[in-house]
Amino acid sequence: MALITLRRNLCHLSDFRIHGALAGLKTHRVNCVHKTVKEHLCPWFWSLQLEPVRVRFHHAHSKKFHSENGNDLHPVGEPVSSQVHAWDRSEHSVKNVDEQIFYRRLNSFTSSEEVLHFISTLQTLPDTMAAGALHRICEMEKKGDDQRLPKEILENSAFQALCNQFAQDPSNLSNTGLVTALQALTLLYVDPQSRLLLKLLAECQHRLERGSLDIHSLCILGESLIKLQGPGCSTLDLIIYQLQGGNLEEFTPEDIVTLYRILQACPEKADQHQTFLNKMNNFSLSVVSSLSPKLLSQMLTALVVLDQTQALPLVIKLGKYVVRHIPHFTSEELREVLEAFIYFGHNDRFFTKALEQHVASLCLTLDPEVVSKVMEYCSRKLIFSKPILDAVAETFVCQSEKFSPNQTAELIEPFGKLNYLPPNASALFRKLENILLTRFNYFPPKTLLKLLHSCSLIECHPVNFMARIFSPYFLQQLQGEEPYLDRLSLAQLTQLFLTAILECPFYKGPKLLPKYQVKSFLTPCSYLETPMDFQLYKSVMIGLIDLLGARLYFASKVLTPYCYTIDVEIKLDEDGFVLPFTVDEDIHKRVALCIDGPKRFCLNSKHLLGKEATKQRHLYLLGYQVVQIPYYEIEMLKSRLELVEYLQRKLFSQNSGGHW
Repeated sequence: MALITLRRNLCHLSDFRIHGALAGLKTHRVNCVHKTVKEHLCPWFWSLQLEPVRVRFHHAHSKKFHSENGNDLHPVGEPVSSQVHAWDRSEHSVKNVDEQIFYRRLNSFTSSEEVLHFISTLQTLPDTMAAGALHRICEMEKKGDDQRLPKEILENSAFQALCNQFAQDPSNLSNTGLVTALQALTLLYVDPQSRLLLKLLAECQHRLERGSLDIHSLCILGESLIKLQGPGCSTLDLIIYQLQGGNLEEFTPEDIVTLYRILQACPEKADQHQTFLNKMNNFSLSVVSSLSPKLLSQMLTALVVLDQTQALPLVIKLGKYVVRHIPHFTSEELREVLEAFIYFGHNDRFFTKALEQHVASLCLTLDPEVVSKVMEYCSRKLIFSKPILDAVAETFVCQSEKFSPNQTAELIEPFGKLNYLPPNASALFRKLENILLTRFNYFPPKTLLKLLHSCSLIECHPVNFMARIFSPYFLQQLQGEEPYLDRLSLAQLTQLFLTAILECPFYKGPKLLPKYQVKSFLTPCSYLETPMDFQLYKSVMIGLIDLLGARLYFASKVLTPYCYTIDVEIKLDEDGFVLPFTVDEDIHKRVALCIDGPKRFCLNSKHLLGKEATKQRHLYLLGYQVVQIPYYEIEMLKSRLELVEYLQRKLFSQNSGGHW
């Protein structure tokens, strides 16, 4: 390990207090150091925002140090104490100091000035520690949109000496010191022609070609090159090749996640690396329990980007450990977890329960993007969670100004889809109406249509906006540059217009032109109805034949003139007798059987989806006698006789007036 001597190169500044080890440095090569550092450092730092990088270092005695959140450099597996009292003296030699204490002390600082003051009290500093200090400084100065180091830091003598040592002879640096110094430079904008950067890159390239970099150093170098040169960097292929040749048993959990992130940077090559990815996915099952919340979210994100749909066992195991860490995720990490679960179709009741507790307790403080992502997750997975829906509704009423038009739509749509009106529904939709009145033109046309259609599903009819959405101007905006409107938009417009006719008789605005109306809601492109469960239908059909005496007395999958498809239709005459389905005269009443399978309900519940509730409501308003046959009632029947008796009660109760 290289030791960096700070004593030789530090200079005196009138406003910088010099402690013991620096007292004799006033006469050394000050001008040379200032000139060299300014020449090589000043062009580095320009305004460019980069993502923070998780850092891990190899230090003396082969200990590994890492930082997952950018602020905690400490040995893997060892806790970080809140305060260290071993640094009361003003001058120390790092040889007599435990490295762990050094990094704990480094983590306790809240400003670059404190870090520089601290390292100026040290006579000598191992290169790994010096690189860690440089990384910490760059990390703390990476704030806001200004990605440049302040002038006072650039001109600080301790900082200049620190950087000058890395520039003098990179070949003397340890692997960890070398790649960590390079990584530190990626946190802020670096001039690609900076001599220090070019020297560090050249030395890394030399060691890479020689095969002398260990796994951890390869991981750090790979991520640094992606930041500096992009995922198309030719050297990256060599790094990935060498990492693939390593024994996965020798990778730490942090190294595994870093490797996922490196491969994630070039997803177009996923097929090329799929064999190795399969090995990684299988091996990662053994390290999931060791991952922090940040690493869990990063691994899930990488699996999404790399389209590892075959890695469901890994996703399921990650999901189990995600449950334990939900209170500890940052907003961004929780958003990434939810995106991954949506992508892989993963859910379990333990995760839902933990998410309910988290959202209910912190919803008012959660980022709007996370709130909308939580609602998207519930909507996609059909999770009917009153605690989440109620908390989100309250959040929107209190903080609606925080949500963008798209986020507002993502937040409101699940209420319609899941068929739920929260306790504060009047305040919620009054707030939504005010937003639409003032910001109508800020909503993308398709987003606005979906939003208003969702409101109608729970009988919060957007009467004040129907005239606008049926207008030729809005319809042209909705179509955009496309030659025709998509099927889903046409179906939503049609159902809204049908709602206006059936449920809003006081609406007197423009009508939807026939060319914008669909003939059926049951199409693969629209699905405003859920297809009938075939196995459930077969069971009901057998019972109906036994009850009515023949297949002739009921029709299946009947498309009505009102776009809805009835699962089973039975016709009755004026006396209540069943007519053959082929008869079109003397029909007094039509009975619509809704054979509702599990997919017509919210997940693991008996709560009907909004589109199915709307269908049954509209059929009733159109004059049908609506009879619901839910799957959970059929499952309770133990015999064919019980099924016939059940259907008799449903169809021919005393007040129905029906006979057979």
